Amino acid sequence: MLSKHCYECHSGKSDPIQGALRLDTRTALTKGGDSGTAFNADDPKTSLIISAVKYQSFEMPPKYKLSGTDIALLEDWVTRGAPWPMETGDSDNPTGEDINWDSLKTKHWAWAPITRPSLPDDAFPEWTMSPIDLFVGRELKANALSPSAMATRRTLIRRVALDLTGLLPSPEQVQEFLSDERPDAYEHLLDRLLASPHYGETWGRHWLDVARFSEGIGGFNDNQHLPHAWHYRDWVIDAWNRDLAYDKFVELQIAGDTTGDYNNAIATGFFALGPSYRSDGGDADSKASAQIETLDDRVDTFSRAFMALTVSCARCHDHKFDPIPTMDYYSIAGIFQNSPPHVTPIAPAEQVKVRNDAKAQVDNLNKQIGALDKKIKDAKDNATDEDKQALETLKSERDQAQANMPPDYPNAHVLREGGNGNMHVALRGDLRKRGDIAPRRFLRLVAGAEPAEFTDGSGRKELAKAVTDRNNPLTSRVIVNRIWMHHFGRALVTSPSNFGTLGQKPSHPELLDWLASELMDNGWSIKTLHKAIMMSSTYRQQSRFREVEFAIDGDNKYLWRMSPRRMTIESWRDALLQATGELEWRLHGSSHRDIANARQRTIYAASSRSGEAFPSDTFLRLFDFPVMRATIAQRPSSTVPQQFLFLMNSGFMIQRANHFVDYLHRHSTENSQRIEQAYRLLYARQPTQEEINLGVNFLEASAGSDDVKINRWVQYAQVLLSSNELMFVR
Repeated sequence: MLSKHCYECHSGKSDPIQGALRLDTRTALTKGGDSGTAFNADDPKTSLIISAVKYQSFEMPPKYKLSGTDIALLEDWVTRGAPWPMETGDSDNPTGEDINWDSLKTKHWAWAPITRPSLPDDAFPEWTMSPIDLFVGRELKANALSPSAMATRRTLIRRVALDLTGLLPSPEQVQEFLSDERPDAYEHLLDRLLASPHYGETWGRHWLDVARFSEGIGGFNDNQHLPHAWHYRDWVIDAWNRDLAYDKFVELQIAGDTTGDYNNAIATGFFALGPSYRSDGGDADSKASAQIETLDDRVDTFSRAFMALTVSCARCHDHKFDPIPTMDYYSIAGIFQNSPPHVTPIAPAEQVKVRNDAKAQVDNLNKQIGALDKKIKDAKDNATDEDKQALETLKSERDQAQANMPPDYPNAHVLREGGNGNMHVALRGDLRKRGDIAPRRFLRLVAGAEPAEFTDGSGRKELAKAVTDRNNPLTSRVIVNRIWMHHFGRALVTSPSNFGTLGQKPSHPELLDWLASELMDNGWSIKTLHKAIMMSSTYRQQSRFREVEFAIDGDNKYLWRMSPRRMTIESWRDALLQATGELEWRLHGSSHRDIANARQRTIYAASSRSGEAFPSDTFLRLFDFPVMRATIAQRPSSTVPQQFLFLMNSGFMIQRANHFVDYLHRHSTENSQRIEQAYRLLYARQPTQEEINLGVNFLEASAGSDDVKINRWVQYAQVLLSSNELMFVR
């Protein structure tokens, strides 16, 4: 509010500063101007700034009086002591020259260098199976907690299968694991699941949340459809499946187009698929607004996704809580200003040239045909036989050229190099008000006081290397925290896209650094990281409720058990189709706009940025699929009446129940056998005798026609498919 109504006359950029009063820092507010202090700390209610906006002393602002709401807000703020965020000096000075960059590393855990910590003493020797357990065990003991027993093999195979592939283990896979008496049977299970092509579909989907992946159509000023977006989605799936080193994974998404490989260029869809805002009137104001909003998406997505920094907060003024000056914001923004999105062929240059030459030949023949055809029609009865014969010859040549034309190539939305200039700082975020030039370079928070300027094209190549440099303490910490979050339902740092001073501190800081060190020392292999986490006793614990531990640590912050988690909408829908025998296992391909009536996995559903353009949007959002307007840190988990109404009444659930009944009746003849098969398919366990009896009694409660019996089966199947036991991972 002060920035909007007061800074024009009372800030460091005002020329002159009216009344010698500045209101852009707390120090200046307290110091006051020609009329004395604007803020009376001893008696805040009598502060000059309050009487001025009420028009009781001065009349400020002079051209209009603030609304009653704004005055009340200002009065409340002053009464509370005018609390001010961290000051990095002059709020209109975007240079950051007054920041001691070298001392930052000691002031906040996330900015400190990563050093591999020493392993703690073993607090629970009989339980510990990995270094991870040593770190967790120490915190458990320090908080008067003890770990839970190991989960059963049935629970474990269902847990790891859903975690790694998003799919249920088949009854045959369950039985194979139960019968495997080798001491390393569990490790072999992990290796098999990590090698599954469906691993990439599940973990690729986690990354697509971070990438705020959609097929466009974001609404007003961002209504462009992105029909080739699915190629980026498929690239991500393949990257996770082949365990592309995470540092390379990051570098290609920032600058894959600069490698000269068209497949690598697809990776830059990470940015190219973001919103590209358009002006709503064509005037200078709206054009500038559209441009800065588009750039802000790139800066925000880049900084939060890879490094959990809220650089976007420095767009209009220095970051109020983290040492990120406005100058650094525009250093990054300048890189993306030189990196416009465009559509490019996914094919070798030679193939593209052959296709384009052939198309040009066809176009030229069509042009000649059109001209000659017009000549013949204009001549009417006087048209010559020679012209008519020439027309037929041209048509024959055109048809032959079309028949010989190579097949069209697919296209992808990518970034391209578009210049190498630096941006001016946009004063208060307004591109029309130019400040100093911001050299393209890395953030000083990470790189120190004098980062090297980027001079190679747009600068994205150098930016990619700076992000993945081992000396950058953020990149590895951020990704291991995200991986941990998806395994346990709770991250070690519960603000996974904000490692700044307003973010949360890690519950296990040394474990976080140990995991980050492991990742880098193992060639940035994510699959190796998965295995390290999942081989631990911490991961293999039961999820059973324990009253004493719950009273001490109800949020399970210290990991005394495995927290039960609800499946994502993707895993749940896929599990339903898998259990009913309907799932189409094919990988890749264009998206399904109506996923409720498709059979491929849910990752192949079309989703719009607005969350309402496709039929799939409605289905997905009912179960917490996020609107992809910005990078997603973590999905919420809501419980609302509409979800239960969907389970009970939707055509989708009734169809699944009918297919499930058909499947069970094809494979078994007795109701008790069908019930056992249903439980093995859905829950990876045998039903109890009581559960069998309840099912049989319901199904055989009364005589009737075959249709009546089938209807009872459909009702019973729908209950099983809608159960919490299916929907939750324990």
